[in-house]
Amino acid sequence: MMPFDEHAASYDSWFTSNPNLFRSELLLLRRLLARPGRALSVGCGSGLFEAALAREGIRIEQGVEPSSEMAAIARRRGLEVASAPAEELPFPDGSFDTVLLNGIAAYVRALPRVLGEAHRVLRPRGWLVAADVPASSGYGLLYQLAARLGSWHALDRVAPAHPYPIAFLGAAAWRTTEELATALAEAGFDELERAQTLTTHPRFGDDAVEEPSPGSERGSYVAIRARRRDEVRR
Repeated sequence: MMPFDEHAASYDSWFTSNPNLFRSELLLLRRLLARPGRALSVGCGSGLFEAALAREGIRIEQGVEPSSEMAAIARRRGLEVASAPAEELPFPDGSFDTVLLNGIAAYVRALPRVLGEAHRVLRPRGWLVAADVPASSGYGLLYQLAARLGSWHALDRVAPAHPYPIAFLGAAAWRTTEELATALAEAGFDELERAQTLTTHPRFGDDAVEEPSPGSERGSYVAIRARRRDEVRR
């Protein structure tokens, strides 16, 4: 969590520098989070998305965040935040109707364990929404190249005007949408629904707000909504 502790302010400033991109991602989450019930945001970061969603009528009052600096910002935004890793959620079984994993799949090493914990704290047939940048998308490929180079300088002709802070790229291990979907199925989720946004070249991603669309084949930000599968008891 070192990049997020050291560069917590940079995370929010990137979104404020890319307001149309932020709005596009927010619309994607809003589409899949309608009527979330009692909801938990795992890896809530600074609470930026949760605060914005609340203004849209979608309330997520509980978060989990291992970075103390990010959690402090989220608390100032009114979110109740538990300091814990995504692999060890401090809640009883069946505590939530919805669990949100927004942009954290690339930053956890034990994804099956994270999804297992999300499955545990969900009520039977509860919903999980997982959103992230796919490794094979335009942004994903550009991010991996910038991380390998250690700088955006050599990519200034194709990079966005306000690129994602390089400090966050080196800590990420991007996954494809198919890898995430497979991990969800193996963790006990079904009824997977995909939606996407940011379908233009990354250089133009902040030019206009983009409405989300079904599928995952073109988007650089993809969300999957999945239902907790009923346990079969023998």
